[in-house]
Amino acid sequence: MSHPNPHIQKVSILGSETIILGFHIFDYLLRDTLSNFKASTYVVVTDTNLQKLYLDRFLASFHRISQELSSGTLPRLLTYVIPPGEESKSRAVKAEIEDYFLAQGCTRDTLVFAMGGGVIGDLVGFVAATFMRGIPFVQVPTTLLAMVDSSIGGKTAIDTPMAKNPIGAFWQPKRIFIDLAVLETLPEREFVNGMAEVIKTAAIWNHDDFVLLENGAEAIRDAVLKPVRNVEFQGAILESRTAAQQLLLQVVMASVAVKSYVVTHDERETGMRGLLNFGHSIGHAIEGLVTPKLLHGECVAIGMIKEAEIARHCGYLSQVAVGRLTRCIQAYGLPVTMEDKFVKNHIGNQYCSVDELMQVLRVDKKNMGSQKRIVMLSGIGQTLEQKPSNISDDIIRKVLAASTVVHPRPINQPAVTLSPPGSKSISNRALVLAALGQGTCRLTGLLHSDDTQVMLTALTKLGAATFEWENNGDTLVVHGNGGKMHIPDSELYLGNAGTAARFLTTVSVLVPPSSISGQKTILTGNARMKQRPIAPLIDALTANGSELKYMEGQGCLPLEVTPFSHGLAGGEIQLAASISSQYVSSILLCAPYATKEPVTLVLTGGQVISQPYIDMTIAMMKSFGVNVEALPNNTYRIPQVHYVNPAAYLVEADASSATYPLAIAAITGTTCTVPNIGSASLQGDAGFAVNVLRPMGCTVVQTETSTTVIGPAIGTLKPLAHIDMETMTDAFLTASVLAAVTQPATPGAENITRISGIANQRVKECNRIAAMMHELGKFGVTTSETPDGIIVHGHDIASLTPPKDGVKCYDDHRVAMSFSVLASVVPGGTIIREKKCVEKTWPTWWDDLESKLNGRITDADLGVPSDHHDYEVKSSSSKKSAGAKSDATIVVIGMRGAGKTSMGRFAARTLKRPFEDVDHYFEKTLSTTIPEFIKEHGWPAFREQEAKMLTELLAKYPTKHVISCGGGIVETASSREAFKQYITQGGVVIHLVRNINEIEAYLNRDTTRPMYGESMRDVWARREAWYRECCNYEFVVAGQQLKGIEAEDAKEWALVESNFERFLKVITRAGKGKYASRSQVVAKPTFFLSLTFPDISPALPHLSKLTLGSDVIELRVDLLKSSDASGISFRDHVAQQVSLLRRHSDLPILYTVRSVSQGGQWPDKDIDGMVSLLKDGLEWGVEYLDVEIGLPRSRIDEVLPKKGNTLIVASWHDCKGTVRWNSDTMEAQYKLAHSISPDVIKLIGTATSMKDNFDCSEFAARHTKANDLPLIAMNMGAQGQLSRVLNNYLTPVTHKLLPVKAAPGQLTARDILIARNAVGLLPAKQFYLFGTPIRQSLSPLMHNTSFQSLGLPYTYDLHETETVDESVVAKMRSKDFGGASVTIPHKIDVMSKLDEITEEAKAIGAVNTVVPVEQEGKPSILVGDNTDWLGIYYQIERNLSSTSVAQPQQMKGLVLGAGGTSRAALYALHRLGVEDISIFNRTMVKAQAVADSFKNLFDVKVLSSNDLLKGSSASGFDLVVSTVPGTIESASMFDDSVFGSAKKGVAVELAYTPRFTRFLKMAQQSGWATVEGGQVLVEQGGWQALKWVGRRWDLESVQQQMDLVQAGRE
Repeated sequence: MSHPNPHIQKVSILGSETIILGFHIFDYLLRDTLSNFKASTYVVVTDTNLQKLYLDRFLASFHRISQELSSGTLPRLLTYVIPPGEESKSRAVKAEIEDYFLAQGCTRDTLVFAMGGGVIGDLVGFVAATFMRGIPFVQVPTTLLAMVDSSIGGKTAIDTPMAKNPIGAFWQPKRIFIDLAVLETLPEREFVNGMAEVIKTAAIWNHDDFVLLENGAEAIRDAVLKPVRNVEFQGAILESRTAAQQLLLQVVMASVAVKSYVVTHDERETGMRGLLNFGHSIGHAIEGLVTPKLLHGECVAIGMIKEAEIARHCGYLSQVAVGRLTRCIQAYGLPVTMEDKFVKNHIGNQYCSVDELMQVLRVDKKNMGSQKRIVMLSGIGQTLEQKPSNISDDIIRKVLAASTVVHPRPINQPAVTLSPPGSKSISNRALVLAALGQGTCRLTGLLHSDDTQVMLTALTKLGAATFEWENNGDTLVVHGNGGKMHIPDSELYLGNAGTAARFLTTVSVLVPPSSISGQKTILTGNARMKQRPIAPLIDALTANGSELKYMEGQGCLPLEVTPFSHGLAGGEIQLAASISSQYVSSILLCAPYATKEPVTLVLTGGQVISQPYIDMTIAMMKSFGVNVEALPNNTYRIPQVHYVNPAAYLVEADASSATYPLAIAAITGTTCTVPNIGSASLQGDAGFAVNVLRPMGCTVVQTETSTTVIGPAIGTLKPLAHIDMETMTDAFLTASVLAAVTQPATPGAENITRISGIANQRVKECNRIAAMMHELGKFGVTTSETPDGIIVHGHDIASLTPPKDGVKCYDDHRVAMSFSVLASVVPGGTIIREKKCVEKTWPTWWDDLESKLNGRITDADLGVPSDHHDYEVKSSSSKKSAGAKSDATIVVIGMRGAGKTSMGRFAARTLKRPFEDVDHYFEKTLSTTIPEFIKEHGWPAFREQEAKMLTELLAKYPTKHVISCGGGIVETASSREAFKQYITQGGVVIHLVRNINEIEAYLNRDTTRPMYGESMRDVWARREAWYRECCNYEFVVAGQQLKGIEAEDAKEWALVESNFERFLKVITRAGKGKYASRSQVVAKPTFFLSLTFPDISPALPHLSKLTLGSDVIELRVDLLKSSDASGISFRDHVAQQVSLLRRHSDLPILYTVRSVSQGGQWPDKDIDGMVSLLKDGLEWGVEYLDVEIGLPRSRIDEVLPKKGNTLIVASWHDCKGTVRWNSDTMEAQYKLAHSISPDVIKLIGTATSMKDNFDCSEFAARHTKANDLPLIAMNMGAQGQLSRVLNNYLTPVTHKLLPVKAAPGQLTARDILIARNAVGLLPAKQFYLFGTPIRQSLSPLMHNTSFQSLGLPYTYDLHETETVDESVVAKMRSKDFGGASVTIPHKIDVMSKLDEITEEAKAIGAVNTVVPVEQEGKPSILVGDNTDWLGIYYQIERNLSSTSVAQPQQMKGLVLGAGGTSRAALYALHRLGVEDISIFNRTMVKAQAVADSFKNLFDVKVLSSNDLLKGSSASGFDLVVSTVPGTIESASMFDDSVFGSAKKGVAVELAYTPRFTRFLKMAQQSGWATVEGGQVLVEQGGWQALKWVGRRWDLESVQQQMDLVQAGRE
């Protein structure tokens, strides 16, 4: 077929019909150009992409047509091809083109064709404007964006490194040829990119054009993306042009006409032309930060919405218009927010802060000085002014910010009247009914929000109806298709719209099969939607013959719906309706379209939830012509009658939303009227004012159509003893924040509000009950949870403090709006995060709160929004909760004889809390002993009273106490319930577990407690499950066979206590700085040792050597094996292993259960066993827990709520070696790991080449830069060892003493450090000892031995000077300075040369350690510290348990001597907790001076010689530290009277020459535990090394070296 003469359209610009549009117009454009613009040379400039598509055809047509037209010499045609992309739009490429023109002899008699997109048009136009002072050019735009925007108007430009388009000229093209057929070759994203400009022009200029775009999205997209090609050159002539092509031409031409008109009237952009920048001010700011990840049109689309929101905030634009604009943009596949899934897929974790956006906006070309100029819409198709308007920075920031700050509402506000938006519930039902109905229905009052947008989009995709807007968007016209639908072309993405998800599930069942076999309907949503239950509805539909399949997690979206010709079969459908009424409404709404027989819907499962919403559905169905018959026993019969659409339907206001302005009136003591919600409402929440606010003390006036609330004086709302909110569950959040600020009518009366009937709120947008408890707790509000409700304690408003990190809204609109009510009275201003979540039901809430409710709001930008997974606030009525409160009272339970009282008292001392014993409380309260009570009343009565005492204690001391319980307290069901309830409220219950053999041996000696008359083993067998049911933590008392807690077991018991102390630090956050933060994984590099023993017991004596250089110990649970002969379960064996490991090492534990498929030995099929063990690990208080991301997400979510303060390591291992680091698969694994919100991510590949290691390193660098989440990224195998050297975070290491390596290719920590030095990652450092005389010092031997054993390239030398001179300062300020020890006489003088001094060094008054602290981009700062006291402290602590069972507070301490180290000794005793501290020195004046230096911290007695004589009242010391030089004659200072007490204490010698001083010999002879000076030296040196290099050394090896040297000297 020959090329037809195309039918073209022309648009005039600047007085000439320059713009020509049509389909397949290449021949036409050449004929027109050659005929009207004669030239000797024609040049076509294009890029390499278009060269392949069009250049040959263009050349052939040019030569053919030029021959047809020419009567003489044929014109010359040159071609110049450049690389595609923005990089070509530069000075360099422009110069290259011009040089080419000159080289080819081009003169002013040359015409240039710019064939391409915006880059080509801008660049070639600028060349044409400047070459030979201007030559003609023709625009041949090949992208939609260029067709409607850059090719029109004569703007030409190039980019520079400083800015986009700063250099250019206005140069009008002779022609602009827009061939819409070329759009068919565009990628979808490029076409959609251009549609942003088309939408923009309609939005600012012509309402009718916008309506075409609104209603024609599918056809316009199909014209380009699914073109009809029935004939060649389809669309060139009118006869072959499809309706979709004609519509595409119409909207593109309309856009072109708008721009042409504007350019004609304002060519140089002095006024009107600025209107074309709608969406560009903010769009360009975004583009400047994210280019090239997002395209221009995508950024402009987001910019349009933001600028429309600014207009809405200013009161220029209605929410209806914003909603229509949003829906239109989304209909074409463009993003509308930076949080869109599309945007996140392209920019990843990049965050555009408000400050960054404002900085880019500051240099916008449209600005007038510092004034920002932004186009303000006043309606669809019209603008506020015929130019951009001046907008203040404050308003822009407020709209851009992701968070908002709500300040206390000013007092004495006038009465307000406010109409909430339309009801979400009614809007969604009305949309479904009208779409399924036959005929046209006009909906007014419809909610314009995210949820209704989701529903509209989905119904459009299903072909259920067509929609159009009237009355400037106030009326939605629905043309229902009577139930006729088709399978959508793409998935139905429903976000977090629960109502839409439930309704559309059944609607999708009605869709018949398509002509294309295998097509199915897919319903999906965001992460939270994929957690929200839908199983009861699916079960009911499946039982009725429909086929619905879960695509991911069981019981949740995404769903795959298989179409059947019978659709919804009908007949009896049984549905469990105790979770959500939306399941019921979903089936009710679709039941009239059952194909085989009428539906009889039977509701099962007990009480039906939210009955008013079911009644609402039935009433609305009646309005659309279907009468539902209600039968007894929650049964409904629905006839097979199709809906008939009423001509009009009014959606009433949202009653749930109305609670917020009414509550603001209540809480602030003002008046508010809601004119469109009253007693006649269909919605249960309409009763909130009467049933909640009136009993709380408000004056309420309610008519059928309106509600007015007058609040009492601020701070005088009354608590509600009980309110059942089952009929208005969504309003419980509003009631909860009001309950937080109530005061009882009578002083001293109960100030508690109890809300029930809201169990379904756990499965809404988030777990709302837990969310409210969590967020209210941040303000200081006390709450607790019941199976179907919440209990809120009232507080004085002045006592509430807004949380520093703001209120987390969990992407839940009702959470956000409820807390804005509370924020209206809380002093100081409350940050509300994720403020846009209100767009689900009240998009203008923040604007209305400020402008209509007279609130005060400012902006807040808190940085990258966190992912809000539901497990962060998950709770249930079961025993486990989502983490204990840090100050919660600790309750200890367990068998009698397990050590509950002793360990409870120890916990109380450690945490500095009061201690209570249930047994003692029982006896004190009832004035009797327990044996006497049991003898008189019996065991059942005792258990009943015991349960009562427990409840009283928990109510009396909910925080900051420790309570020990009797062993049998779990025998009573009421006690068990009390424990479980306490845990759900954030309490801590520790089950103390001890070997039953030890318990039996101990109890055989105790006859003070009556027994049941059965063996302890039988008692344990009965109670074991109860103990575990009632606790959220478990501590195993593991040790040698402990006989009890008597003196003979003191040393062993002290180790148990040390173990218990670490456990307490993890579960209470008391050890936050050491164990409960990411600080353990931030140093470079850090290591963990992978233990591979089947039983770690044989390794315990060697643990210090095994863990040398490691920061964490990994316990590989999957490698453990329990002996059958031991008679204990595998779980108990693991528990013992954890306890033993913690007891023999103070390193944090990484608890790992590695599956076979991930390189371990745990069976892949035993997921239940793995999950159970992971939960156990959390109960045992491990510091790190490895969670394999390959586990089903639902099973991971079982574990994570219980994490408490344990850090989660999300891990994945590519054991098959099939995934490369630069692949999408590895990226997907990272995202999957990141999605569970871990504390560390661990990704392990397999290296097959050295390149894999560099790819791994690059992957790690990229992700750690974009996210502060620590990442372990390595390769397995011998070739992957380099990746282990390059990894910075928690590299797994091995040791030669281990039976096997945990993974192939593992190295030792020493090997890695040596290798890092070799490749330049670990530079050499120099350490010194400053002082004099120091030649005999053992410090160089000590530290160099340590450095060598660790594999560190460090050297420790002596630097002896008389004073702290410039040479000392120069050493400390040197770049290679690693640290220094300081000894006499410089410990005080050096302090003036340092930048900072620690509090310990200040207290002691001397510095013995200098630590350089690196600062990024700045010189290191020098910090002075003191470790002398640490050496003394830990040596005493280590030896104390072998001599005494007394606590330090009960001991007496003595320091001999008043030299420099005496201060460290006194301070060490003080830090131990010793309160009775004395000092003796021959010169009492010196001793007094030392004592006085501590007078502001603690008291020190100064003793005389007489005080040390035998028999003196001052004697009887438990701890004695000698600071007297070993070479000084000390006989005149003290004798053995200092050790004369019957008590056996600890004697510490600080002199290490000679090794065995007179002091030590006397102490040993008196039976005291002794500490040599060398031991203290090594101990403090170890602490020095830890501060310098962040690694512990092998104290045992260093001590052996020291002993050898000292022995040689002696």
